[in-house]
Amino acid sequence: MDNPLLTISSLPFGAPHFDRIRAEHYLPAFRAAIAEGKAEVDAITANPDAPTFANTVEALEFAGSALDRVSGIFFNLLEAESDDRMQQIAEEVSPLLTEYEMSVSLNERLFARVRAVYEERDRLSLAPDQRKLLEDSYKGFVRSGALLSPADKKSYAALEEELSLLELKFGKNVLDATNAFSLEITDEAELEGLPQYVRDAAAQAAREKGTAGWRFDLSHPSYVPFLQFSARADLRERLWRAYNSRALGGPFDNRDICLKITDLRRRIAQLLGYATWADYALEDRMAKGIPAVRSLLDRLMAPSLPAARREVATLLDYARAHGYAEAQMQPWDFSYWSERYRAEHFTLSEEQLKPYFRLEDCIEAVFGLATRLYGVQFVPQPELPKYHPDVRVYDVQDADGRHLALFYADFFPRPGKRGGAWMTNFRELSAPGGVEQRPLVSIVTNFSKPGPDSPSLLTHDELTTFLHEFGHALHGMLAEGRYPSLTGTNVARDFVELPSQLMENWGFEPAWLQTFARHWQTGEPIPEALVERLVAARNYHAAYFQVRQLRFGILDLAWHTLREEILRQAQDDKEQAEKLERRALADCAVLPDIPGSCISTAFHHIFDGGYSAGYYSYKWAEVLEADAFSLFREKGIFSREAAAAFRDHILSKGGSEDEAVLYRRFRGHDPDPDALLKKLEII
Repeated sequence: MDNPLLTISSLPFGAPHFDRIRAEHYLPAFRAAIAEGKAEVDAITANPDAPTFANTVEALEFAGSALDRVSGIFFNLLEAESDDRMQQIAEEVSPLLTEYEMSVSLNERLFARVRAVYEERDRLSLAPDQRKLLEDSYKGFVRSGALLSPADKKSYAALEEELSLLELKFGKNVLDATNAFSLEITDEAELEGLPQYVRDAAAQAAREKGTAGWRFDLSHPSYVPFLQFSARADLRERLWRAYNSRALGGPFDNRDICLKITDLRRRIAQLLGYATWADYALEDRMAKGIPAVRSLLDRLMAPSLPAARREVATLLDYARAHGYAEAQMQPWDFSYWSERYRAEHFTLSEEQLKPYFRLEDCIEAVFGLATRLYGVQFVPQPELPKYHPDVRVYDVQDADGRHLALFYADFFPRPGKRGGAWMTNFRELSAPGGVEQRPLVSIVTNFSKPGPDSPSLLTHDELTTFLHEFGHALHGMLAEGRYPSLTGTNVARDFVELPSQLMENWGFEPAWLQTFARHWQTGEPIPEALVERLVAARNYHAAYFQVRQLRFGILDLAWHTLREEILRQAQDDKEQAEKLERRALADCAVLPDIPGSCISTAFHHIFDGGYSAGYYSYKWAEVLEADAFSLFREKGIFSREAAAAFRDHILSKGGSEDEAVLYRRFRGHDPDPDALLKKLEII
């Protein structure tokens, strides 16, 4: 078979042949790439020469490059362009990959060579990135069971294989549960309160499904504005309950899977000598351990929780003054009354802002911001193949014309794409044999599609989402280095959100907004008064949203510090997942707890998204970001000096050195959590 996944691309910049890749190519490509990777590892262990950094550690870093290429395409498309066949392939591939990873991480001869180099590390003349690669390689083996007995190694491999399959099943259940629900409306009276752009999108969604009227679903562009604007509390409640009970019971039930995933992680951690999964996971993060995470969450929660409860009480008083009859603010009513309060008190609403944020203008502005800060240019490449017609491809060039990356942007929702927004790479930056291969970077979002009579218009929240993911993309595109595991976003999990959250700040800067925000129909620039109200409302309900994020972090930590006796007691209790969740969050409630709802069963980040025992990272990075952006405040928000420092010390460095060292080198000091509390005006 002429398999486009196995041949080196003939396209400019090594772009993938998306036009030739078919589902039937994946399994043969995975099998061939795994065989090639094993042969490359065998060549390292069979080398008769004494172990050196070059013939062992560096050789291992580049072993399996074909598998990285195949995986980089398949698993990204599994998230962005999936179907039943792709899900089936993922289930077949998962044990093959687990077996391959085990064959490397539990290879005694390979570990012996790495260990021999590691023990000589202080006598070797290694560059900082080489020293980091050596230390990470050795630690990676140890954390993957290299020091276990033969019997325990078998147990470890079996647990890892079972875990990988369950994580896939968890994600598939959430996707299926999300796609299974829709709210079909045929009576126009039931659209009361919804802006025209929301109605138009719902009408288009109905047409695409071949139905009459208006169709709403649980995707972000449909779900969020419905809860914000619909005057029908009964329909808001119906949609909220559907969203917050995804994969809770029914054919896509994830309750038992949550317990099994957590138990498997606990067993893996204990096999490796750690008390809990959180102890294991946090060892190589900036936080280093559970105490630092708890300290951060507690320090932020202490002033935020009473402030959030005051915000909700104020909103409830406002709602009651306008006819709201509930004794407490119900969760499906919060966004609606919050939007009404904001519109009245700040004379500001998403409906007012949205006409000024045409997607095409936002793209040009975000690219232009990168040009202004870092000198980079984005040149469209319409001739390069794409995996979907909606995708756009750009050649990213440095100020001197040097090629930095290919950038793929995939903006609109569709049935085969999971919800949310994310950045990823089809290929990491690397330099095997000294020949540099620049990265292939992608962002994926779920912004509203253009309608028959209107362009794609972003909410301001979506604009900040765009900036967030683009910040991740810059981390990938501006990467420098030679080792893929140390470049771009391959950094500690609690450091990776710094560039993305830093970029969000420009979404509230009048000097940037006024360069591009124009009414899509009249061409009039966004009024200064509207921008002033936007900035004034930036911290509207900041404490509420801070507590919401902190609760996710607390829930994550609760799941991943569970002890064996708790999980054993849970085995025969179908409702144990909900009980565990409620127990963890009981002391930090802001809105009423609703029976029949559950965060955990659809909590992608911690059960199949790589953030297990790491959701606190968003807040950790916000503390870093609040301190980091203060440099741009001092130097100017378009300061090339500040941008150069951030590029030189953060964006280009990846994980080539300890992240705390990199941050101190950039900023000159460690950040203080009070920087975030002050930015949010909580203290």
